[in-house]
Amino acid sequence: MLIDTHAHLIDEKYEENRSEIIEGLQNNRMEILINPAVDLDTSRKGIQLAESWNFIFAAVGYHPHEARHASEEDLKEIEKLSTHPKVVAIGEIGLDYHYDFSPREIQQEIYEKQIDIAKRQKLPIIIHSREAHQDTFDILERNKEGLAGVLHSYSGSWEMAKRYLDLGFYLSISGPITFKNAHKLPEVAEKVPLDRILIETDSPYLTPAPYRGKVNNPAYVRYVAEEICRLRNIEFEELLLQIKENTLALFTKIEM
Repeated sequence: MLIDTHAHLIDEKYEENRSEIIEGLQNNRMEILINPAVDLDTSRKGIQLAESWNFIFAAVGYHPHEARHASEEDLKEIEKLSTHPKVVAIGEIGLDYHYDFSPREIQQEIYEKQIDIAKRQKLPIIIHSREAHQDTFDILERNKEGLAGVLHSYSGSWEMAKRYLDLGFYLSISGPITFKNAHKLPEVAEKVPLDRILIETDSPYLTPAPYRGKVNNPAYVRYVAEEICRLRNIEFEELLLQIKENTLALFTKIEM
């Protein structure tokens, strides 16, 4: 039983072997996989993928990199798509001040507008935050009423993690927990309450050891879970059962 709460199976890196990878995930007992979008096109394609495979679910939305392309009509279409029965979240949305592919003020505007969609549709949000934790947090705090979600591939400090947890959000741990140069993340993985932790691969990115440097695969979420178990001195099955419980508690449209 494996769960990957964040994997981009629509990514072009999987064009040649997507079906083979997905069939392999079934063989590896992948029980739940959530495929987030980065724009309107990947939102639509993610839904099509989720319609084809029982264990795959979709999120729809605009990534901060693509925020500059999100028109009012596009956001109306995102909201329309969000009513599909296999769409379980709005995401991934948020802020990225590392690349600044979209101007920061536009990132913030589109982030907040998609939070509004999530609240209207009673869906959680999947949050991308890179070198933007204070603004990410401030916008969440302003909109916290009736809002739920997860900080995907969390990369901040334990101090900032506590502030997100206080708002009721989940933290998702990904491949960098296995990197030798991981400094802040092990502390977060050790201290986050077990009922507020999720795991992911962010495939095809952030490939964990021992496959670092290669294209990621959602099946490698096992290595993320194993490292968390090592850090916390808990059994693999115990963690995976808790992850499933947390996943179903946040993404309430998933029916098992």
